[in-house]
Amino acid sequence: MEYLKIIAFTHKQIDLKSLGKLVICEQTLDDRLRNIQSELGVKEIFYVGTCNRVEFVFTASGNLDRDFILRFLTVLDMGLPPEYMEQFIENVSVYEQLEAFNHLLRTSCSLESLVVGEKEILAQIRKAYEACRVAGFTGDYMRMIMNRVVKTAKEVYTHTNISKNPVSVVSLAYRKLRDLKMCANSRLLIIGAGETNKNLAQYLKKHKYSNFSIFNRTLANAEVLAKDLNGTAYPLTELENYNQGFDVIITCTGATEPIITEEIYKKLLNGDTSKKVIVDLAIPNDVAPEVVRDFPMHYIEVESLKETARKNIQERYDELVNAEHIIDENIKDFGLVLRQRKIEIAMSCVPEKIKEIKHTAINGIFAEEISNLDENSRLVLEKVMNYMEKKYISVPMVMAKEILVKNS
Repeated sequence: MEYLKIIAFTHKQIDLKSLGKLVICEQTLDDRLRNIQSELGVKEIFYVGTCNRVEFVFTASGNLDRDFILRFLTVLDMGLPPEYMEQFIENVSVYEQLEAFNHLLRTSCSLESLVVGEKEILAQIRKAYEACRVAGFTGDYMRMIMNRVVKTAKEVYTHTNISKNPVSVVSLAYRKLRDLKMCANSRLLIIGAGETNKNLAQYLKKHKYSNFSIFNRTLANAEVLAKDLNGTAYPLTELENYNQGFDVIITCTGATEPIITEEIYKKLLNGDTSKKVIVDLAIPNDVAPEVVRDFPMHYIEVESLKETARKNIQERYDELVNAEHIIDENIKDFGLVLRQRKIEIAMSCVPEKIKEIKHTAINGIFAEEISNLDENSRLVLEKVMNYMEKKYISVPMVMAKEILVKNS
């Protein structure tokens, strides 16, 4: 791993708003990477850009000093103002050789993520690599690196509990709903069309819930969400007049006072006395305390979910030791894989050399003798020569690998 290097800008050193200035759009990515290759002597390279990290994984000789980082950012030509250029140079993370490989494995296993255990990062790295591979920016070395990255991450996610327990409020809220075993035709009122409700609604849509009514202060935003869910949109002012019944209320607005007062809740019930479900993800809560106290319901609110999320995050951090052990083992194994590959490359000329020897023997040195053989004898000789050719190609390769393994 002598030439493996990583230049990383992450949420650990740089605020996310500033980090966004380094994200490269797909339309210009190829040109920028070609410039890096041609002007900085970079061989293989791929780029990873997510909401909380921008990283360049590449092979090159030389050291990753301040001058190199400055030239790298300059060649990228992102149009950065001087103050941002200085900020990025001062807060960059650089990794070389074994340390770079270790960082890439830790990142793919989500040990370096904003939220430890989120599997999305592996998919993001694979997609980023694949795009650069198809464009011709990577070769055999990065192929081997990525094979090991994927193998390691799958082992970590399979053999540890680092991603088992959800830590986002939305996913925890959905699990609470799922545990209540609601029927698929449950009537769902969604109050608020912000990001939180959108994400929770996507979980419900994915699991075949389809009866949605969406209320929002800005009707246009409610209509966008309603279109996605194949539901009906209403302005928030119409909530107290809604009389079509409900089974579940999901609410998350930015209101400073309760949206669902006792008076409005009675109107929504419209005489229904069955036990309802309310998911209140707003801070402060959208549901008035007396509603929760005086009516039969399953009440799911954000504070209890946050406590569960906190416990789950701690459990994920407790799994770091097991994940790091898997990473260490894969780093050790990969060293042998790399050395074997070097032998394969070094001996790649052997087949051609043997074919040349065979061709010279048949068509030159022994051409006259072979021409005097009968047809059957020539066929037997050809079979023998083909057999010997395969053995002369494979035996040295196998022996070299066995010696390497034994020495290791």
